[in-house]
Amino acid sequence: MKNERPTFPKRAVITAGMPYGNKNLHFGHVGGMFVHADIFARFLRDRIGKENVIFLSGTDCYGSPIQESYRQQKEAGYEGRLEDYVAANHESQKKTLEDYGISLDFFGASALGEAGEIHRQMSAEIFRRLYENGYIEKLSVPQFYDEELGIFLNGRQVTGRCPIPGCTSDKAYADECSLGHQFLPSELINPVSCLSGGKPVLREVENWYFALEDCIGMMKEYNDFLRKNTHTRKYQLETVEEFLKKPMLYVPKKYVESLEELSKRLPVHRSVDGESKNSFVFEFETLDDRDKAKAVLEGMGIHYTSGKTLVPFRLSGNVEWGVPFPECEDLKNLTFWVWPESLWAPISFTRAYLRQRGREEELEKWWGDDETEVYQFIGEDNIYFYAIAQTGLFTGLQAPRGTKPDMEKVHLSTIIANRHLLYLDTKASSSSAIKPPMADELLDYYTKDQLRMHFMSLGLSSKSVGFRPQALMREEERVGVDMVLKDGNLITNVFNRLIRSCFYAAQKYYGGRIPTEEAAERIREMAEKAVLEYERHMYHQEFHRISYVLDDFIREVNKHWVNHIRIADSHGDDALRRQILADCFYACKVMAVLVHPIAPEGCEKFREYMEGEHSMEGEHSMEGGHSMEGGHSMRIGEEFWDWEHILEPISYYIGDLERHELKTLEPREDFFKKHESQFGQEG
Repeated sequence: MKNERPTFPKRAVITAGMPYGNKNLHFGHVGGMFVHADIFARFLRDRIGKENVIFLSGTDCYGSPIQESYRQQKEAGYEGRLEDYVAANHESQKKTLEDYGISLDFFGASALGEAGEIHRQMSAEIFRRLYENGYIEKLSVPQFYDEELGIFLNGRQVTGRCPIPGCTSDKAYADECSLGHQFLPSELINPVSCLSGGKPVLREVENWYFALEDCIGMMKEYNDFLRKNTHTRKYQLETVEEFLKKPMLYVPKKYVESLEELSKRLPVHRSVDGESKNSFVFEFETLDDRDKAKAVLEGMGIHYTSGKTLVPFRLSGNVEWGVPFPECEDLKNLTFWVWPESLWAPISFTRAYLRQRGREEELEKWWGDDETEVYQFIGEDNIYFYAIAQTGLFTGLQAPRGTKPDMEKVHLSTIIANRHLLYLDTKASSSSAIKPPMADELLDYYTKDQLRMHFMSLGLSSKSVGFRPQALMREEERVGVDMVLKDGNLITNVFNRLIRSCFYAAQKYYGGRIPTEEAAERIREMAEKAVLEYERHMYHQEFHRISYVLDDFIREVNKHWVNHIRIADSHGDDALRRQILADCFYACKVMAVLVHPIAPEGCEKFREYMEGEHSMEGEHSMEGGHSMEGGHSMRIGEEFWDWEHILEPISYYIGDLERHELKTLEPREDFFKKHESQFGQEG
């Protein structure tokens, strides 16, 4: 078995994308990303040791969305400072995550406290290193200006329509749309100022940019490597691939009288056949050539749209609420644009976490070591930033511009992008017409374990899925079973009932002791098969497949119990009863390890009851995987979750089964509970 198991890193950092500091968490934040990241982090703690795992996230405090929300709150009567507004949302987010059992080692805030101070220092350090490596350039780019109010507008204070062909975004801002497409402000269609309602004008402003457009070749090589050698999600690779094209312009054929004449007036290019049926497509070698072509088309009054490609990635801006940007050359009083600084915020948070423990010198061991893997869980809208911009930035920190980095040796994150978690059939968004339920609201109707089981099972690794909690739907909208309850029933009904049956039988017939018989070969084979499949799916972050493995294993063992215990009871067959009880206790032990990352509290309770109630510290404890002599019960600690021994018999943990007394399970005591609102319901 050992040779068949996947190899996990010695150490791991797990991050979950940071929620903005202007909102509480809706169900999509938790169910679409945080639950998956938490399950993976909990698994790795069991698999490679909790001292080798750091799981972190935090509140994304800066940026125009927060500033704009604060402005609206002030207009509505809010009297606190911007920092107070963000801090309150940070605490609310933190509590919600705790209520869902999200086991973050550190939940920081990029603008607050020691983490905020470290983040400001880290931002300056990263800029200087990128500058020294030659990736930073100063560009003069148009920015929207509201002439009526006499102020420059930040990114979220301008709305319009995305210029990228085929984009289905419902809203675009100054230089990005809600789906993450990047473009120049001059390309936004029908811009409107959110402050005055008027049409803003463009004025030139100098800012610092990262030369992302230079990274196309490197990223193609890296994307090909991921495609051939890793289990990176296919749609994620395809999304990245869309941006790794040469700069293109799409010109509708109806505007072109003579393609030959137009081609003569454009800079060096090539025509791309088959790219579009309704437009002529011109491909250019550089962004400069594309911009010259734009000027030609605009001079001729010809409409065009730009294709996806890599463009300079903005690092600085003039928004007052932001991380201060280092003064460099003749540019002063700038702040970091929120997206780049949020990409290295997890590094800042890691440093803050390590500093709290007096281990700050270990930072490079966690970010930049061959024995450490960084897993970053995100939503698909942010693929551009994490899988493209971050890849360029992190490579630029490690390799000077103009050199050809070995992409297999550059330390980059494993990006795990989940598809959209829809509410009913609509994308979950706080700004959408149909408001999604807040994460806290769901806990009024379901337990966190039921919700965690359901979110895990949805298959967001490959498709967008609708969330349909019937407890929040009108009676006439409820069709079929409530899938939250159905998925949760595997542990609240089947697994819970199986564990209880085992304990009650042991108490009734054997004085609260587990029979000494070895588990049957069939049961051991079922357990091994489940362990291998589960571990492989966890390695690939295919969480919905884990739910299938658990469902098959738990239900098959439950059938084994039901079918055989009736025979044993009806025939008074004690030998059969002892064997079935030994089988099912062994299987429940394996199941508890498998379920532990998903529903930890019930599994910890199972461990506690297996431990017994008469253990004495020091006298009856584990030593080398076996019990020490003396007493009736012994302590079973964290070693219970150790995957290296997951298939060992129960005697490995508690030694002499004939002497070990389980903790007494009282009538109707549950390991995995239903929500109090569900008592009396079917299912």
